[in-house]
Amino acid sequence: MSAAACAPAPPGSNPVPTAGGTATTGAASKPGHVFVINLENKGYNKVWGAGSEAPYLSQTLRSQGVLLSKYYGIAHNSNPNYLAQISGQASNAMTRADCPTYAAFELTGTGALGLAEGTGCVYPASVPTVAGQLSAAGKTWKGYMEDMGTPCRHPELGGQDTSQGAKVGDQYATRHNPFVYFQAITSSPDCQSNVVDFSELRGDLQSVATTPNLSYISPNLCNDGHDNPCVDGSAGGLATADHWLSQQVPAILDSPAFRQDGMLVITFDESEGKTVGPSGLLPGGTAGGRIGALVLSPFTKGGTTSDRAYNHFSLLASIEDAFSLPRLGYAGAPGLNGFGGDVFNAGS
Repeated sequence: MSAAACAPAPPGSNPVPTAGGTATTGAASKPGHVFVINLENKGYNKVWGAGSEAPYLSQTLRSQGVLLSKYYGIAHNSNPNYLAQISGQASNAMTRADCPTYAAFELTGTGALGLAEGTGCVYPASVPTVAGQLSAAGKTWKGYMEDMGTPCRHPELGGQDTSQGAKVGDQYATRHNPFVYFQAITSSPDCQSNVVDFSELRGDLQSVATTPNLSYISPNLCNDGHDNPCVDGSAGGLATADHWLSQQVPAILDSPAFRQDGMLVITFDESEGKTVGPSGLLPGGTAGGRIGALVLSPFTKGGTTSDRAYNHFSLLASIEDAFSLPRLGYAGAPGLNGFGGDVFNAGS
C-alpha cells in the first residue's frame, strides 16, 4: 500500500494553542515538525480516567488536543513498542524480554510487508527505519534521550545491557532508545549527531531551522513513570511523569516550529501488567494493551476525542504520511489506520 493511498486529507491552517494561551496561524497544510514523547507502563483508565494522577496531561493538555481513546501498544514488554514506532517491525521473543543482551538479530528471511524473520535485538543494516527515510528525503530527525550523556550510547554488540536498572545519576535505558537497535543507524555518523542527550532539545527548539522534522523524546526511568520509587529517592510513577511534562512540554508548544506546523504525540509504550487489547482489531496487534494517546497540533481541535482504532504502527504510518514517505512494515498493512480527519479536525 503506498503512502499516497493512505495519506489523510490535508488539514487546514488553524490557530495554535500555546502554553501561554495565545495563538498563531500555521502556514502549512499538514504537520512538518513531529514530536513524540513516550511514557511508561500505564493503562488508559489510570491516565485518562477519573482520579488520574496526571492532571497536567489528562486535563490541561487534554483541553488543547485530541485524545485517541482506542490507541494500543503492540506487545509487552517495553522494547518492541519503541521499535515498532520507527521501523514497523513485529516483536520477537528477545525484544519482548527487553533485550537484556544486546544481541544481533539473526535474520532468517524477509516476509510480507518487508518484515524481518528471525529473532534478536539489533537489526541488520538491510532493515530500514523512518530515520533513514527522512534522511534520504532531505528531512531531519533526532532522538533526545534523557541521561544518555554520550551520543549514540549503547552496549557492545553481544554484550550485556547494563542500563536495565537505573543508577543514581544515570537513569538512561537503552531499551527506550529504538534508534540504537538498527545497524543502519549505529554504523552511520548520523547516530553521533542525531541520537543525543535530551539536554540538547531546548536549544534546538529556538528556531524552525534548528528543530528536526522528527523529534523523538524518551525521558529517563524516573521521569517516564517507569520507576516508583526512583533510585534517587524521589517518588516516581505517573505523578512524577506528569510533573516532568509540565516542565518540558511548554517549550515545545511555544517553539516556532510547533506553532508553524507542529504535531506533538504523547503516549505510553504499554499498559501496566500484561493486559492486552481485542484480537484482530488492527494489523500488528494490540497485545500491549489500551493506553491512549494525546495529539496536539495547529491542526487539532482542543478537548476532542477520536474512538478510531490505532496502535504504535499507526503512529509510524502517520509520521510517514506527513512527510510523503512509503509506509514500512506493519505500518503499510492493509487496514492499518493512519491519522485522518478525526485527528486533524481543527477545520471541522
